[in-house]
Amino acid sequence: MSDILGNLNPRAVFHYFEEMTKIPRESGNEAAISQYLVDFANEHGLEVIQEPCKNVIIKKPATAGYENAPRVILQGHMDMVCVKDDELEFDFETQALPIYVEGDWIKSKGTTLGADNGIAVAMSLAILADKTMAHPALTVLVTTEEETGMDGVMALDPAHVQGDILINIDSEEEGVALASCAGGVRNSLKLPLEWMTLSDNSLVSYEVVISGLKGGHSGIEINKCRANANKLMGRFFHYVQDLQVSVAHVAGGEKMNAISKRAKMVLTLSKDKVSTLEEKVKDFEIMIRAEFETADQDITLKLAPVATELKVWTAETLQKVTHILQLIPYGPQTMSANVAGLVESSSNIGVVEMTESEIEFNSAVRSSVGSLKREINHRIQAIADLTGAKMELIADYPEWEFETDSKIRDIMKEVYERTAGKELEVSAIHAGLECGFLSQKLGKIDMISIGPDITGAHTPKESLSISSTERVYDFLCQVLKEIK
Repeated sequence: MSDILGNLNPRAVFHYFEEMTKIPRESGNEAAISQYLVDFANEHGLEVIQEPCKNVIIKKPATAGYENAPRVILQGHMDMVCVKDDELEFDFETQALPIYVEGDWIKSKGTTLGADNGIAVAMSLAILADKTMAHPALTVLVTTEEETGMDGVMALDPAHVQGDILINIDSEEEGVALASCAGGVRNSLKLPLEWMTLSDNSLVSYEVVISGLKGGHSGIEINKCRANANKLMGRFFHYVQDLQVSVAHVAGGEKMNAISKRAKMVLTLSKDKVSTLEEKVKDFEIMIRAEFETADQDITLKLAPVATELKVWTAETLQKVTHILQLIPYGPQTMSANVAGLVESSSNIGVVEMTESEIEFNSAVRSSVGSLKREINHRIQAIADLTGAKMELIADYPEWEFETDSKIRDIMKEVYERTAGKELEVSAIHAGLECGFLSQKLGKIDMISIGPDITGAHTPKESLSISSTERVYDFLCQVLKEIK
């Protein structure tokens, strides 16, 4: 059985969850976890399909008395966002996640935990392995590359999946059932780089690192007013422009769908301006810390000498990069007039990376209203037009619209009130769930999304509540028994 989570209940759920923490499953590297799921199905004598994109579909017949009940699809994704603390030496491709238990929470030491969305897979496997539980015909659909653009669900062959009800287990708050979600797209803005070579012997180079930011999920936590290291980098370029610095290198963020928590840049300048640069770094840190005193209080800027870089961007390129970083949208763009407190549309510049020939700005644009998603992209296109950059939209996925009538929603509300003694909250989320694509792929199907309490998703502080997982699993099993 499990080494660390073996004494936790439900034992089967936490056994499978811990097994997955030992298997590489970063988006785009799902071959091993996909094969693990196939092996599980074969071991339990269940029908299994592994699609070319590594999606896995496992089917289990209805138990006695449920032969004519609506067919149920349990759905989640096998991939995870792999982010670690800046100072941690860790290889997500070879090392098991360093998980541990602290009170009611499962955590990982300095890395993301993968509860988003490993817990959905673990719950589904536990249900498939249970030989005593009553349930309708089940199809478990586990997709790939959800975190980087929903490539798995886009490649899904709908002929492989049949069902009348779909329960997505990719939500992160117990007691809240989601019935709608935002659509989104990856916006890639690429600017050609122009270089020049300096020859002044009085020049030196320094690396500036912006770190200590909280980061977070670019959908769920975009409303928390946290700083974005990429945006701060643009502000810093503008802040030191009077020093006539040149730039040799930049890098910011780790994942397009995570709020950037770290950025670094290499600046070249005259030796006689170093003391002024040092003062400006300190002043900038004080200013930013004051601005984000409540939302992101641990921001730091560190300055360190590096080997002198004489090959740098031209002044015009630096100006264009500064303008792009200052102007590109970040944070909530509109709030819903129908759901109090719900972000309606947003944009997050998650990653800035460069090659010899170009610099790329990757943003996650989200909206529950398709026209507003297009409007944000039109603004970024305007920035591209003004700076000579090129914009490309990648992995565009649709929103999931609210349905007035839902049998599964009614069943869940009744079961939750009976078992929990309180009303189930039905809400919407400003994050991309696969339900939008699934509604297109599978046609008219009754869908809902639930999940246990998860905090800090897409960050090294990701945590999964043990007690919430047990309650949500018991609730899900009870719901399946009620579907007749």
